[in-house]
Amino acid sequence: MKKVGKPVFFIVAILIFALAYTSIFGIYGENGDFKITYIKGVSDIRWGIDIKGGVEATFKPSGNVKATAEQMSAAKSVIELRLVTNNITDYELYQDNDNGLIIVRYPWKEDEENFDPSTAIEELAATAKLTFREGNSYTTQEYDSNGELVYKTPSGTTASHIYLDGSSIKSASADYVQLENGGKAQYIVSLELTDEGRKLFKEATTELSAKSSGENVMSIWMDDAMISAPTVESVIDSNSCMITGGNKSDSSAGFTASEATALANKINAGALPFELEVDSYGSINPTLGDYALFAMALAGIIALALIIIFMIVYYRLPGFVASIALIGQVALSLAAVSGYFPFASSFTMTLAGISGIILSVGMGIDANVITSERIKDELYQGKTLDGCIRYGTKNSFSAIFDGNITNIIVALILMLVFGPANILSGIFGASTTGAIYAFGYTLLVGVIANFVMGVFASRLMLMSLSRFKFLRNKKLYGGK
Repeated sequence: MKKVGKPVFFIVAILIFALAYTSIFGIYGENGDFKITYIKGVSDIRWGIDIKGGVEATFKPSGNVKATAEQMSAAKSVIELRLVTNNITDYELYQDNDNGLIIVRYPWKEDEENFDPSTAIEELAATAKLTFREGNSYTTQEYDSNGELVYKTPSGTTASHIYLDGSSIKSASADYVQLENGGKAQYIVSLELTDEGRKLFKEATTELSAKSSGENVMSIWMDDAMISAPTVESVIDSNSCMITGGNKSDSSAGFTASEATALANKINAGALPFELEVDSYGSINPTLGDYALFAMALAGIIALALIIIFMIVYYRLPGFVASIALIGQVALSLAAVSGYFPFASSFTMTLAGISGIILSVGMGIDANVITSERIKDELYQGKTLDGCIRYGTKNSFSAIFDGNITNIIVALILMLVFGPANILSGIFGASTTGAIYAFGYTLLVGVIANFVMGVFASRLMLMSLSRFKFLRNKKLYGGK
């Protein structure tokens, strides 16, 4: 058996407990009057309509615009994109072509305190008009909720000279590319233009590329807020182009991954065929409520405590190790939902999503029970302790793998088939789609967490503890 050092147990255990603490409580700071989130915790989870309730809003074309069915579908797609890019996966979205209405229902924000629907709908309705303008002159500046400067209200030439608007943009996406002429790879925002947009963009870049440095700026605005101000280096005559640089004063540093993604999302969100206005709005009562959530959380803590006691009493040292691994599995599942990791966006948690976590925890218990029983079987055959641990963990892996890989396949199918913007939304309905997608997501992350904690971490810890002389008594592992 490959030797595992004695300190490995303490290192892995400390990492698991640190993950558990930070995934639950998060890490926050302050910058003056602004709260800064370094690591997201449970309080940053956005709870679904069934748990916390939400908002119902009806949108219609602004003014006297008589939108066609195709235009209404385009507007609906943009609203859906806004929902998804805001990590809202529990929503209902309907299109009423006869009356020219789009109806949407979605949950309150995670930090909502006033529960005012008129304020809540600004999350979808605030970014209504996208424009590309000359220069980057502005009138005022203010700080957003993260303490970042926001430049507002275009002035001078920037206010009067609009090159094109969101109707000229087909789509925007964040990419990581190798720039030409030996440039280093960096994050950029790719734009796909309509035919009319290509013509207008060529005229704009022809004009700006002839200007001197500092004056060749084409700023991008969402309503009256500037979201980017790239410089124009050459004439662009194509249906596709890229925005390089960054949002910082040092544009040579380029975009970060999050900046590029955020800018692409904002451009997509503003690419409406017409402006939308709110026709009506109201609140939706939760079917469960915060009390039910508290009851479920309390029941989960009690159940986990009882399981830990059983595992330690019945399986002894392997049960103790399994208990630590279970804590790590739950923490990893919560972290994947809250947006703890930069590569995993926060997720709307519904009752179905909680069910997925509970099911995956049950599979984690099963994985540790199988391993502990295999070790006991080897001990009853009179083998050495090291041999028992080696063959016990090896012989249990195939059974654990088969059960988990099946659930991974099922979870992926649920996410792909019932995820946002798929064909089955029209068959089963938006609310059903969101619930099933939530279940598939949490089941998937829970099973992956089981592999990480219940298989690899627990085995590392058990092998490490077996190196200590006072822990080599076979009775501690279930033997006679």
